[in-house]
Amino acid sequence: MLKEKLLNDLKDAMKEKNELKKNTVQMVRAAILQVEKDKQVELDDNQIIDIIAKESKKRNDSLADYEKGGREDLVDQIKKEIEYLKVYLPKQLSVEEVENIVKEIITEIGAKDIKDMGKVMKVAKERIGASSDGKTINEAAKKFLA
Repeated sequence: MLKEKLLNDLKDAMKEKNELKKNTVQMVRAAILQVEKDKQVELDDNQIIDIIAKESKKRNDSLADYEKGGREDLVDQIKKEIEYLKVYLPKQLSVEEVENIVKEIITEIGAKDIKDMGKVMKVAKERIGASSDGKTINEAAKKFLA
Protein backbone atom coordinates (compact mmCIF):
# COMPACT_ATOMS: atom_id res chain seq x y z
CA MET A 1 0.00 0.00 0.00
CA LEU A 2 1.14 3.51 -0.77
CA LYS A 3 0.98 4.69 2.85
CA GLU A 4 3.54 2.08 3.89
CA LYS A 5 5.78 3.02 0.97
CA LEU A 6 5.65 6.67 2.05
CA LEU A 7 6.50 5.73 5.62
CA ASN A 8 9.42 3.54 4.51
CA ASP A 9 10.69 6.28 2.19
CA LEU A 10 10.47 8.76 5.06
CA LYS A 11 12.59 6.46 7.24
CA ASP A 12 15.10 5.99 4.40
CA ALA A 13 15.35 9.74 3.85
CA MET A 14 16.00 10.24 7.55
CA LYS A 15 18.72 7.57 7.54
CA GLU A 16 20.28 9.14 4.44
CA LYS A 17 19.98 12.58 6.07
CA ASN A 18 18.26 13.77 2.87
CA GLU A 19 16.40 16.75 4.33
CA LEU A 20 14.54 17.75 1.14
CA LYS A 21 13.22 14.24 0.47
CA LYS A 22 12.23 13.87 4.13
CA ASN A 23 10.34 17.17 4.06
CA THR A 24 8.62 16.32 0.78
CA VAL A 25 7.43 12.92 2.02
CA GLN A 26 6.34 14.42 5.35
CA MET A 27 4.33 17.06 3.48
CA VAL A 28 2.53 14.38 1.47
CA ARG A 29 1.83 12.32 4.57
CA ALA A 30 0.49 15.42 6.35
CA ALA A 31 -1.83 16.20 3.41
CA ILE A 32 -3.14 12.61 3.47
CA LEU A 33 -3.67 12.72 7.23
CA GLN A 34 -5.48 16.07 6.94
CA VAL A 35 -7.95 14.71 4.37
CA GLU A 36 -8.49 11.55 6.42
CA LYS A 37 -9.22 13.56 9.57
CA ASP A 38 -11.44 16.09 7.80
CA LYS A 39 -13.54 13.45 6.05
CA GLN A 40 -13.08 10.79 8.75
CA VAL A 41 -12.26 8.11 6.20
CA GLU A 42 -9.35 5.82 5.37
CA LEU A 43 -7.97 6.79 1.95
CA ASP A 44 -7.17 4.14 -0.64
CA ASP A 45 -4.20 4.26 -3.00
CA ASN A 46 -6.14 6.03 -5.79
CA GLN A 47 -7.20 8.82 -3.44
CA ILE A 48 -3.64 9.12 -2.16
CA ILE A 49 -2.38 9.35 -5.75
CA ASP A 50 -4.85 12.22 -6.32
CA ILE A 51 -3.42 14.07 -3.31
CA ILE A 52 0.14 13.53 -4.53
CA ALA A 53 -0.87 14.74 -8.02
CA LYS A 54 -2.33 17.92 -6.49
CA GLU A 55 0.85 18.55 -4.52
CA SER A 56 2.92 18.00 -7.66
CA LYS A 57 0.68 20.40 -9.60
CA LYS A 58 1.10 23.08 -6.92
CA ARG A 59 4.85 22.83 -7.33
CA ASN A 60 4.68 22.91 -11.13
CA ASP A 61 2.49 26.02 -10.95
CA SER A 62 4.85 27.83 -8.58
CA LEU A 63 7.90 26.89 -10.65
CA ALA A 64 7.17 29.51 -13.33
CA ASP A 65 6.80 32.24 -10.70
CA TYR A 66 10.14 31.39 -9.11
CA GLU A 67 11.81 31.32 -12.53
CA LYS A 68 10.41 34.78 -13.36
CA GLY A 69 11.60 36.05 -10.00
CA GLY A 70 15.09 34.71 -10.60
CA ARG A 71 14.99 32.50 -7.51
CA GLU A 72 17.26 29.72 -8.78
CA ASP A 73 17.65 28.27 -5.29
CA LEU A 74 13.88 27.73 -5.04
CA VAL A 75 13.64 26.55 -8.66
CA ASP A 76 16.15 23.78 -7.96
CA GLN A 77 14.39 22.82 -4.73
CA ILE A 78 10.95 22.66 -6.37
CA LYS A 79 12.29 20.59 -9.28
CA LYS A 80 13.77 18.06 -6.83
CA GLU A 81 10.49 17.93 -4.89
CA ILE A 82 8.61 17.24 -8.14
CA GLU A 83 11.05 14.41 -8.92
CA TYR A 84 10.45 12.88 -5.49
CA LEU A 85 6.68 13.10 -5.99
CA LYS A 86 6.79 11.55 -9.49
CA VAL A 87 7.94 8.26 -7.93
CA TYR A 88 4.47 7.80 -6.43
CA LEU A 89 2.47 8.86 -9.49
CA PRO A 90 1.45 6.60 -12.38
CA LYS A 91 3.36 6.91 -15.65
CA GLN A 92 2.38 10.15 -17.33
CA LEU A 93 0.71 9.84 -20.73
CA SER A 94 2.16 11.63 -23.73
CA VAL A 95 0.17 14.42 -25.41
CA GLU A 96 -0.61 12.06 -28.32
CA GLU A 97 -1.95 9.39 -25.96
CA VAL A 98 -4.14 11.95 -24.19
CA GLU A 99 -5.41 13.25 -27.54
CA ASN A 100 -6.32 9.72 -28.66
CA ILE A 101 -8.26 9.05 -25.45
CA VAL A 102 -10.06 12.41 -25.69
CA LYS A 103 -10.92 11.72 -29.34
CA GLU A 104 -12.45 8.37 -28.34
CA ILE A 105 -14.45 10.03 -25.57
CA ILE A 106 -15.78 12.72 -27.91
CA THR A 107 -16.94 10.00 -30.31
CA GLU A 108 -18.47 7.90 -27.50
CA ILE A 109 -20.52 10.69 -25.95
CA GLY A 110 -21.33 12.38 -29.26
CA ALA A 111 -19.81 15.76 -28.37
CA LYS A 112 -20.19 18.26 -31.20
CA ASP A 113 -18.74 21.60 -30.12
CA ILE A 114 -17.16 23.56 -27.28
CA LYS A 115 -20.48 23.56 -25.38
CA ASP A 116 -19.90 19.86 -24.66
CA MET A 117 -16.50 20.58 -23.09
CA GLY A 118 -17.72 19.91 -19.53
CA LYS A 119 -19.05 16.46 -20.41
CA VAL A 120 -15.84 15.54 -22.22
CA MET A 121 -13.63 16.80 -19.37
CA LYS A 122 -15.63 14.90 -16.74
CA VAL A 123 -15.32 11.57 -18.55
CA ALA A 124 -11.68 12.23 -19.52
CA LYS A 125 -10.62 13.03 -15.94
CA GLU A 126 -12.31 9.84 -14.72
CA ARG A 127 -10.67 7.71 -17.38
CA ILE A 128 -7.21 9.29 -17.38
CA GLY A 129 -6.98 10.15 -13.69
CA ALA A 130 -3.54 11.21 -12.47
CA SER A 131 -1.86 9.93 -15.63
CA SER A 132 -2.12 13.42 -17.11
CA ASP A 133 -2.82 16.90 -15.83
CA GLY A 134 -6.07 18.76 -16.44
CA LYS A 135 -4.39 21.37 -18.63
CA THR A 136 -3.21 18.79 -21.18
CA ILE A 137 -6.63 17.12 -21.23
CA ASN A 138 -8.32 20.51 -21.65
CA GLU A 139 -6.05 21.49 -24.55
CA ALA A 140 -6.72 18.17 -26.30
CA ALA A 141 -10.47 18.59 -25.87
CA LYS A 142 -10.35 22.17 -27.23
CA LYS A 143 -8.35 20.97 -30.23
CA PHE A 144 -11.11 18.55 -31.27
CA LEU A 145 -14.17 20.55 -30.19
CA ALA A 146 -13.23 23.95 -31.61
